[in-house]
Amino acid sequence: MKLKVQSVLSQFIAYLESKDLSFKDYQSLHHWSINEIGSFWESIATFFEISFSKNYTFSFKQGTDFNNVKWFSGAKISYAHHIFRQSNVHFPAIKYQEESSDYQEISWNALTQKTLEFQKILIQNNIHFGDRVVAYCSNTPEAVAAFLAVNSLGAIWSSCSPEFGFEAVLDRFDTLRPTFLFYNSSYYYAGKPIDVNSIIKKLKDNLISLNGCLDLNNHQNFHYETKAVNIECKAVPFDHPIWILSTSGTTGKPKAITHRTGGIILEHFKALAIHQNVKEKENYFWYSTTGWMMWNFALSSLLLGSTLCIYNGSPDYPDNGTLWRFAERACINHFGHGAVYYEGVVEKPPKELINPDFNNLITIGSTGSPLYPKTHNELDKIFPKQKIISVSGGTDVCSAFIGGNPDLAVIPGEIQCKMLGAAVEVWDDRGKKLLNKMGELVITQPLPSMPVYFWDDPDFKKYRESYFSKYETVWNHGDWATETFNTGFVIHGRSDATLNRFGVRIGSSEIYKVVNQLSEVDDSLVIHLKDENTDRLILFLQSKTFIEFDTIKIIIKKKCSPRHVPDDIFNIPQVPYTISGKKIEAPIKRILMGAEVDQVISRDSLRNPSSIDYFKKLNALL
Repeated sequence: MKLKVQSVLSQFIAYLESKDLSFKDYQSLHHWSINEIGSFWESIATFFEISFSKNYTFSFKQGTDFNNVKWFSGAKISYAHHIFRQSNVHFPAIKYQEESSDYQEISWNALTQKTLEFQKILIQNNIHFGDRVVAYCSNTPEAVAAFLAVNSLGAIWSSCSPEFGFEAVLDRFDTLRPTFLFYNSSYYYAGKPIDVNSIIKKLKDNLISLNGCLDLNNHQNFHYETKAVNIECKAVPFDHPIWILSTSGTTGKPKAITHRTGGIILEHFKALAIHQNVKEKENYFWYSTTGWMMWNFALSSLLLGSTLCIYNGSPDYPDNGTLWRFAERACINHFGHGAVYYEGVVEKPPKELINPDFNNLITIGSTGSPLYPKTHNELDKIFPKQKIISVSGGTDVCSAFIGGNPDLAVIPGEIQCKMLGAAVEVWDDRGKKLLNKMGELVITQPLPSMPVYFWDDPDFKKYRESYFSKYETVWNHGDWATETFNTGFVIHGRSDATLNRFGVRIGSSEIYKVVNQLSEVDDSLVIHLKDENTDRLILFLQSKTFIEFDTIKIIIKKKCSPRHVPDDIFNIPQVPYTISGKKIEAPIKRILMGAEVDQVISRDSLRNPSSIDYFKKLNALL
């Protein structure tokens, strides 16, 4: 029997009804949220008592397209202020565990002091409003304090985890022209110390805009004074960037997705509280690195007065029970991870999950890729009292479009509902709405958490190409999805050539950049095949000479990251191209998944139509 917990959603509905609104069910509430956009987001602000240091003149004004919509015009707000207003002496701000040290709890006072310490260092290094501060760091309490210090000054944060190689990091940071660098010179993973000083040196040499740097390894101690500490947090315009997250499409460098401060505050209150039912004094955990948007999302649990739980290290070292021991020690109420992790859990359950007694656990969260029905059902057997919540969205909005509903039943294999404010539909290639058929996931109305812009994209060219090249007037997210008759959703995978590797999106261009520099390689093609039974990243190489595949894998791991390393490498006669000179990644993926060639591509559109034959034959062997 599932735990019966009064939901924040039901409290929100009661609040709206006190304002003379009435909803017969969730669908009617959702319909109101996407048709009365300004009123809905104002209700989020008032329900959660979001404070503006300067009030707004209006909450929403539609524009000619998504990127010139006006949100909360004239308002000023501070993310860090909303974090620290939760400060108290009754429960900790952070519960933390890493491979190489003991479990610890960080008080709110200690977190404030550490943030002040970093704030002073940033000021001493002439870091001002609007400056970009980057972090090549592990997921630690110091990283949280560093971000809050940056945010408190109105500077803009961008982070990357230390598993990424130099070139991948430089691609993410260089375009931002950062003025300060936080980093970890070394870290532990899977029981091994890893030194990244050589990469740090190259970053310092290449990021010529830097005013200063700080090794977080030298600032790990938190002070536990009882005297109350206050911190000044600068309020910024609603649209002022809070952070820049990196993602990749199919060509060029990673896109520098820039989010507005006010939009993130509103969205994260809504998504965490209403859709995941996270409350004050609860313990929230979502396993992540600083290079994944879930780091930013999980950090926002502090907005609700929850305790942020962080595990830094391999989730499977020294064994696959590591995170569950942490969950028990930290009394975690909300446990989150990528869907791939749960596949491993149910395939080989750790001893901690044999007759488990997690009385504190309320929800199991999953994202990053589809949680298949088989995995869901097996998790249900392990956690019969807990609610399994899947969410799907992405770095683009630092949140989800479809997700959980604490008051609705969960159907294995389906994500429960469209999230409030998100006008989600599934369309065919001609822009016709589909029901119970696979199509493109689209968003027909703007959200405040959509990017305010891409950094270094002043004319919005990359922005429009990324989301509006297929359907000019609505956001195309690049996911294959089905909206079911149950009003739920099934996500089938990516419809574009962005690779979803272990729950983290990476760009095929990042792999191309490395392998195409090798003299033996004439051309290359990367395809990711993933369904309930398969998760394979395949690299196809066009070459006239012998190539040692293990060497290729080592190079990719070093220059990109372990996630970029292919499972299989094949030599092919030719890489297929359109007449206009574009690699046809998505059609090849569909052919390898069993689709007929004529259903996915016209041979007449290809520069080298015979190149398709290899993949048609290979499909029979995979």
